[in-house]
Amino acid sequence: MTLLEINFGFIHYPYIEIIIRTISVYVFMILAIRLFGKKELAQLSVIDLVFILLISNSVQNAMVGPDTTLNGGLVAAGALFLVNYTLKQVLYRNKRISEIIQGESLLLIYNGAANMENCKKAEITIEELEAAVREHGARDIQKVDLAILEVDGNISVISNEYQTRSHVSHPRKHKFKGRLNQS
Repeated sequence: MTLLEINFGFIHYPYIEIIIRTISVYVFMILAIRLFGKKELAQLSVIDLVFILLISNSVQNAMVGPDTTLNGGLVAAGALFLVNYTLKQVLYRNKRISEIIQGESLLLIYNGAANMENCKKAEITIEELEAAVREHGARDIQKVDLAILEVDGNISVISNEYQTRSHVSHPRKHKFKGRLNQS
């Protein structure tokens, strides 16, 4: 008898157990990523990539338990797709839950002045912010009308110098806290 059968009593089908285990791991991973920060996947460092590979390997057994069959894997994958789709629908329909899980955008530059309080919240140094501005074609921060750290880790820059909009990934992990403010 497994722990889930002991705790819930009604679970006696192995695929139900896999679904519950999978959803539990999924929710844990979302909370852990939200707590410890996140980055855009395309900009992962070697350390981040190794970490993600090891995490995925470490939670595999927690999801499928002793069932390493094709059916067990397909049930776990199906549960992941279903819970992911459901969560996206909830986030789309409920702004408050979306802000709790994904965070909010942070204003980094407004009218040529860096918002150091928000840079500190996002763990972005002035050098990293200057590099992001240059990647967008502006010579320096003073030439930028607006720079926002988006919830997906991109930095959007609107420059009066070139009138461009583009995205650069956040160079380091960060937490999304705080509202857009100009102070």
